[in-house]
Amino acid sequence: MSIAICPGSYDPITLGHLNIIRRASRIFDRVVVCVMHNAAKPSPMFTVEEKLDMVQRAVSRYPNVVVDTSDGLLAEYARQFQGAVIVKGLRAASDFEYEFQMNLINKKINPEMETMFLTASEKYTFLSSSVVREMAMYGADLTGLVPNEIIGDIQRKAQLWRKK
Repeated sequence: MSIAICPGSYDPITLGHLNIIRRASRIFDRVVVCVMHNAAKPSPMFTVEEKLDMVQRAVSRYPNVVVDTSDGLLAEYARQFQGAVIVKGLRAASDFEYEFQMNLINKKINPEMETMFLTASEKYTFLSSSVVREMAMYGADLTGLVPNEIIGDIQRKAQLWRKK
């Protein structure tokens, strides 16, 4: 059985993320969407539990996709899945440079781990969780940026943050 791991902080999950997950689900027998803790992003908008819930609702239409979480290193997490491939989406050349470096580090820790890069659909090349969070903070319409089933969650959280 072929297994893909789609890691990310998903703070929140966007339609760009979902596009990569959907495409991976067509290539692999099983896709594990792993909500990771990102030490480079010290103050996430959502808790891990909130992110897990939103990701689960967003991917529920894909029968071969499961959601998990890890607060450790991706290379260590991947060891539990024999022969799993890490799938990462790339929006621009800068994404490639960062992800290529991360791949080399991961290979040093777990030489058996492979990484596959999928280029973003052109309609999502501008989209990131950071852009969504900023737009939400200003009360912008998030339609077409995130899955419809989580728009309310993001708007409510942004409203709470604005009050701080």
